[in-house]
Amino acid sequence: MTLVMMLSAASSAKKVHTLGDSTMAPYEESATVTRGWGMYFGNFLTNGWTSINYAKGGRDSRGGYNELWQTAKKNVEAGDYVIITFGHNDEKNSGMDGHALKAYYESIGDATSAAAVDQRGTVPSTTYKEWLGKIVDEVKALGATPIICSPVCRSYFSGSKIKRNGRHDLGDYFSILTAEGVKEKQSVSTDDHTMDYAYHSEQLAKEKNVAFIDLTTATAALYESYGDAKCHEYLFDGQGSTHFNTTGALLVARECARLMKAQGIMADDITLPADISVAPATGDMGEAYKGQTLTKEFTLNGFGLSPEEGSVSINASAGILISTDKTNWQQSLAATYTASTLVQTFYAQVVLTENGAYNGTITVTQGDKSIEIPVKATAITLEGGTEVKAYWRLEKDDSYELTGLASVIGQSFQGMYVQRYSNPNPATVWPEWTGYEATRKTQRNLLTGDAWPADEIDDNPDRYIQWGIKPSTGTELKIDLISLFACGCGGNGMCCHIYYSTDHFETRTTIFEMKKMPANNMQYVESKPVLSLKEGQELLIRVYPWYNGAASGKTICLSDLTIHGIAVDNTTGIRSTKDVSAVATAFFTLDGRQHDQLQHGLNIVRMSDGTTKKIMN
Repeated sequence: MTLVMMLSAASSAKKVHTLGDSTMAPYEESATVTRGWGMYFGNFLTNGWTSINYAKGGRDSRGGYNELWQTAKKNVEAGDYVIITFGHNDEKNSGMDGHALKAYYESIGDATSAAAVDQRGTVPSTTYKEWLGKIVDEVKALGATPIICSPVCRSYFSGSKIKRNGRHDLGDYFSILTAEGVKEKQSVSTDDHTMDYAYHSEQLAKEKNVAFIDLTTATAALYESYGDAKCHEYLFDGQGSTHFNTTGALLVARECARLMKAQGIMADDITLPADISVAPATGDMGEAYKGQTLTKEFTLNGFGLSPEEGSVSINASAGILISTDKTNWQQSLAATYTASTLVQTFYAQVVLTENGAYNGTITVTQGDKSIEIPVKATAITLEGGTEVKAYWRLEKDDSYELTGLASVIGQSFQGMYVQRYSNPNPATVWPEWTGYEATRKTQRNLLTGDAWPADEIDDNPDRYIQWGIKPSTGTELKIDLISLFACGCGGNGMCCHIYYSTDHFETRTTIFEMKKMPANNMQYVESKPVLSLKEGQELLIRVYPWYNGAASGKTICLSDLTIHGIAVDNTTGIRSTKDVSAVATAFFTLDGRQHDQLQHGLNIVRMSDGTTKKIMN
């Protein structure tokens, strides 16, 4: 999922920073239908305020402090606001603290159980409050204003009501860690809030004398107004009872804004439009390579519309096609609404057929009201330089082939290991266009301890497989392709996210998401980013797997990772062969051709000490 950050804004910009988990996090619209409500909170800000979303899937309050807040606080200034919401992943280990549980097993010499512990998870009345409190205190110390939000509900229905655990109260079924060990299947009465995360987030807000937004109660009311079936159909992403689609995320963001305004928090700077509006207000699709197709998501919404039933027309200028399903593309659409309320996602598509800038317009009309959305994109080409390709076959080991001016960051594992290199039984099914045989071997990977936990609904930040690349000294590396194959073996429950990052995963871009992957069916993952790595920068690619339910021995299989780009020389000064002390390992002419020795004239040479030099021969 890309972290939506506007870090180029002037230091005087007025900002709302949002810290949370997957229910708030940003998602790449081309990779998934899942959306986090933090993506849309900025839609309701005015008077120059912007929203910066640091939320990431799988984070509990401890990770919120140790990771997300450490990134955010570099950009938080006096006068800013910081919205803090955690709870979903704090419930790991049935309400026990993950670090304490691991330490307990280690203290009794049970290395197997210790290794299997998910180190996320906090105790509502103690460590949960402590980690949230540390963020609150440090926000205050920076002169900013913290706002604690209780976590959004899970859509766990019992009849027409959200169940107790859907409201993040584990009182019906939880575990506690004692000096004698773990006590499971504990329960307390419904009026006992010992295991209620939402309750303790409110208590912390009172203790710290900071604002509190009760999103747990608000989202319970929202879900119940739809009912079980329609709630899942209209508000959620079709992958369970936790993550939103665009409509759900937008409505939750609006609820948060509404509750803040009602409490007098940023009251003059929050707007709740009563007629049609479109977000984003401009369609800047950025840069892409000539010939690529760019797609951008827009959200059309209206509340209190008149008449109560009607339609809104959407029209695109030449060069733009629009769609509500990413399948049927045309230049005109009609979005109907009832009950004076409209929430409609649509997509715009531009094919970059010519180099340079493209400009167009999308017009949205309801009655006599019209909104124009400027759309722009820029087509670029990669010219000159040296072709770079790093390729991991992953058939018998983690070795790689590298051509061109770059340095590879070899495959590494966090909480994972290679089980073996083989083809599964039944054999692998590859996309037909590859021409690959079913017997083709792949790298099969397992998590440490071999047992997938039962309650994972998102990736674990402490479990991933990583590769990378960086420019050689004296070059800039322009990346235009990342691709690989991935599938689950042993069952249909394997899930994974694949991301890349150029800042060591302070921010990240999602290039693939799939849940319940069909067993042994290889999925092709391809991203064509426009990335320029300066000298010293690294491009890291990570696969984060998890499994849908408790299981043992299920593997995630990977194959054929490719990173491609162009290395552009940015060295200064020319050396003669007499000035070189390190051993030359590769020779390139200025047009990027590789040779086995120095050529007459000017050469670019990669040296054994990792540097790259211009050498005149």
